[in-house]
Amino acid sequence: MDRLLEFVLNHPELVIPFFVLLTLLIMLESRRGGKTVSSQMLTNLVNKEDAVVVDVRDAKEFREGHITESRNIPFSSLKDNLTQLEKFKDKPVILVCKMGQHAGAAGRILSTSGFKDVRRLSGGITTWKSDGLPLVKGK
Repeated sequence: MDRLLEFVLNHPELVIPFFVLLTLLIMLESRRGGKTVSSQMLTNLVNKEDAVVVDVRDAKEFREGHITESRNIPFSSLKDNLTQLEKFKDKPVILVCKMGQHAGAAGRILSTSGFKDVRRLSGGITTWKSDGLPLVKGK
């Protein structure tokens, strides 16, 4: 660890550009998957803009608890089932996964398929639960 600190102090011309590029890469990747929304923003989008919630977790996790009126299209079969979402291309589409990891990749798939307003729930269903918001079981 001492050598790392020594390297950083002796070579700022290498370290600074590395961190700038790393930050830009993270920002770019987060935007490609769609903007993130909070639980409250998701509720507002569904109520006011008729947004569609797509849960990309597998069917078993979906049955254990999901957001009311959300549609389940597992991430592994998303590309094959895009036709189920075609009629929602002009509406806001909010992607939900367990912790927010798969939603970004799913957002890239939808964005490249022509969906205009793709967003993802920040922190996934885990954040939804921790905010004390209701889940529907079954189906």
